[in-house]
Amino acid sequence: MVSRVMPSHNGPSQKSSTTSEAPNQTLYCTNLPDKLQKRDLRLALYTLFSTYGPVLDVVALKTSKMRGQAHIVFRDVQASTQAMRALQGFDFFGKEMKMQYAKGKSDTIAKLDGTYRMPVIPTHVVTSTELQQSIFNALPSSSVAAVSTAASTTKESEISLNGPKADADEPQGLKRRREDESDEEGAPMEEDDSEPMEASSDDD
Repeated sequence: MVSRVMPSHNGPSQKSSTTSEAPNQTLYCTNLPDKLQKRDLRLALYTLFSTYGPVLDVVALKTSKMRGQAHIVFRDVQASTQAMRALQGFDFFGKEMKMQYAKGKSDTIAKLDGTYRMPVIPTHVVTSTELQQSIFNALPSSSVAAVSTAASTTKESEISLNGPKADADEPQGLKRRREDESDEEGAPMEEDDSEPMEASSDDD
């Protein structure tokens, strides 16, 4: 933060805390209450600042480095300037809010005007030899052995479940149709023909 000395009528010179940052659509707010939940803080800031113009984004992080700070992104510079003039020193949940223009352009504004660049993550170029590629691209010997062991185990379990002689004509794992079922499996149902079905004991 750059400060300059301003002459005073009361005697010795005093330092003023004005910044030399150029007007920006994004305001940087400090001295915010850190006891509020992130969601509540963002909602309160949005509600407060949206009275001065359209707010595009409120960035409030709860990390130890960014605690008590927020960035408020307006659509235009006039709205951010008006909000900063009106709310500088505003008592926000018991703390006096301090504001200044942000140093750089917000990602939200950059996305709107088409100048946003995705951050490039540095990647280390790893070169591998043909021997390394053949070793690392081939199946490990333990997995080849495991696949062959699993296949033989599956065949053995099928033989033990179905018995040594399985009927080749009948497909395995299919449900039988009703006409294939024999009558011996369940108890036969007997019908009582002495009384007609329409006559019942509910004639009370």
